[in-house]
Amino acid sequence: MELLGVWLGLILAVASAENNCTCATNKWTVCTQDSPGNCTCTLVGSNRRVDCSTLTSKCLLMKAQMIPLQEKDSWGHPHGQLSNNGIYNPDCEASGAFKARQCNQTDTCWCVNTAGVRRSDSGDGSLSCGELVRTSNIYIEMRHKRSSSTFSDSDVANALRDLLESRYKLRPRFITAVTYDSPRIQIHLTQQLSEKIRCDVDIADVAYYFEKDVKGDSVFHSDRTLAVSVNGEALHIQKIRVFYVDEKPPEFCMRQLAAGIGAVVTVVALAAGLGIAVLLVLRWLRTRKYQRMEI
Repeated sequence: MELLGVWLGLILAVASAENNCTCATNKWTVCTQDSPGNCTCTLVGSNRRVDCSTLTSKCLLMKAQMIPLQEKDSWGHPHGQLSNNGIYNPDCEASGAFKARQCNQTDTCWCVNTAGVRRSDSGDGSLSCGELVRTSNIYIEMRHKRSSSTFSDSDVANALRDLLESRYKLRPRFITAVTYDSPRIQIHLTQQLSEKIRCDVDIADVAYYFEKDVKGDSVFHSDRTLAVSVNGEALHIQKIRVFYVDEKPPEFCMRQLAAGIGAVVTVVALAAGLGIAVLLVLRWLRTRKYQRMEI
């Protein structure tokens, strides 16, 4: 996935360089110079105009990322792409948000949240998802490389808060907590729809940009690689996991859970039956030996 992203980025960089235009916040764009000092940038995959002064929505970014994957997949699978719940070609609203229902080319559909994460069982084209449920809490868990320097809790928290505010334009009120227990770091972001104004970046977009940065596949232009510094010392983050919590619980049915419980019950029953059988055999052997001794 990272190699395909680099390949796409190189192509777009060449195209934009010819016009001397770049989009600072999105490398998956093609930019043209309308007039001196004025560039218009459109996103690959949707040809939507991009506001390069802020983050691009996660839905549109995923759509752009699917271009090289679709081309590669079509070489061996001309009738459709592979169905999975992590990487897919999403349907986006005019605003750039995810549509509540997502489907692949095999007419398999599922419901997602505002972060594009599946929150229901898969169904066919008749599946109804209703409203787009908001992801209101995001937990980002990370580890950093061992260092000869000792970082204090407050210094790490302040450095990461500054990074979220300056690089990703996230307002401080949405950064609920940053905790540090070397080498583990956890960031908690909270954003209710009622708190979010039009110019605010969405925490789902921030988490996506940040995760791409840590994994070395930054969405930002090539000259904006991630660098985290704590009191002048580099903090090298090497592992990251992102957890999404919605305003409403997910809608997975109990069939899968029931099947799993049934399998566990079956295994336990077989184990219990085998144990009883062993005990009976051992008891029979002991009785048989005792009777022989009497003879």
